[in-house]
Amino acid sequence: MIDLKFLRDQPDAVRASQRARGEDESLVDAVIAADERRRESIGAFESARAEQKAASKELGPVMGRLKKAEKAGEDVTTLQAEADALRDKGAAMSARVKELEAAAEAAKGELEISLRAIGNVIQAGVPAGGEDDFDLLEEVGTPRDFAAEGFEPKDHLELGELLGAIDMERGAKVSGSRFYYLTGIGARLEWALMGLAQQIATEEGFTPLVVPNLVRAETMAGTGYLDVHDDVYNLPNDDLYLTGTSEVALAGFHADEIIDLSDGPLRYTSTSTCYRREAGSYGKDTRGIFRVHQFQKTEMFVFCRPEDAVAEHDNLLRIERRVLDALELPYRVIDVAAGDLGGPASRKYDCEAWVPTQGKYRELTSTSNCTTFQARRLGIRERRAEGGTQMVATLNGTALTSTRPIVALLENHQQADGSVRVPAALRPFLGGLEVIAPR
Repeated sequence: MIDLKFLRDQPDAVRASQRARGEDESLVDAVIAADERRRESIGAFESARAEQKAASKELGPVMGRLKKAEKAGEDVTTLQAEADALRDKGAAMSARVKELEAAAEAAKGELEISLRAIGNVIQAGVPAGGEDDFDLLEEVGTPRDFAAEGFEPKDHLELGELLGAIDMERGAKVSGSRFYYLTGIGARLEWALMGLAQQIATEEGFTPLVVPNLVRAETMAGTGYLDVHDDVYNLPNDDLYLTGTSEVALAGFHADEIIDLSDGPLRYTSTSTCYRREAGSYGKDTRGIFRVHQFQKTEMFVFCRPEDAVAEHDNLLRIERRVLDALELPYRVIDVAAGDLGGPASRKYDCEAWVPTQGKYRELTSTSNCTTFQARRLGIRERRAEGGTQMVATLNGTALTSTRPIVALLENHQQADGSVRVPAALRPFLGGLEVIAPR
């Protein structure tokens, strides 16, 4: 979640961010009001507790005199009445303190709920609007002119079936729509893509991890993915969630820790199986393997100081571009509009590859700067040399997914006879194979 102090100090900046996202800016006022109620509740609780402690101190001397008088055989009626009155007062105050403490906790919970409803504050320069309002940063490469080459390009599913690489029919038979089998060279191609992505990430200094695909609710919520609950697979009997990206487990790796960034950012990478319900995608990309419920993905994740986050974001984009360049795909880089960022991101860059049979660019990789939004929820800090601790920034970037690059590779590198040329960078992962031929 965003920094409450920042919201208090600069509410107009948060309102502007909400407007750019197309979200409710009145939530800012709701948070401010909830914060005032919390502080008033805490003040009332602490005042009552101080009075309770003072009353308790009054009772001590009276009880001392009472015991002394009883021992001396004196009349203790007055002292006993005074002690009883102080006990009754203390009991009433104790009940009041508990009541106020409960109210303070309730106000704190209300504030947290209100605060979690607000997305990360967008960075300066992020375009306002929705999915189609992005800023185009660069186009790389030129889409092929298949008409000039004398043949009509086949789509990835037709190619995949010719090559013995994709079997949608059996996937649907076993698991339903948006499931599939990668067979033969299709399976090998997925392994090759993940191998290339991991090799590049490792060369770039990322530490590889094998991570859980099932996580607890607090980890899912900490990364912001329960804010879009409809797209998440849940196992209610176990109170666990299937992750749609290894970003979740990578972010949770250092949850509730104070980490050491004195030698620079901590950079991790993981290849994992990912699961998404694709809620709201009815009727979209129903043919083939572009939009599916299960896929492999190699993710990069960074923990760094907030002042280093912009540079780390640029570095993640550079690595993603390195991967796409290795696949010899025409692509473009966009600065994603505020309304399409998702809650945790303050800025996001997408790399979209050209898909010939669709006649448009489609997202292949994405990298987000989440600033301190996730770390604040997950309790991840770093100790500063000058003393004290501060929240860290987190960033994520997709090196490659399995299915979408296969779509782009098959379609962009196809040849007139239905075969597909293998980019040079992938050949070492396919035993030197240069061309994938139809069965």
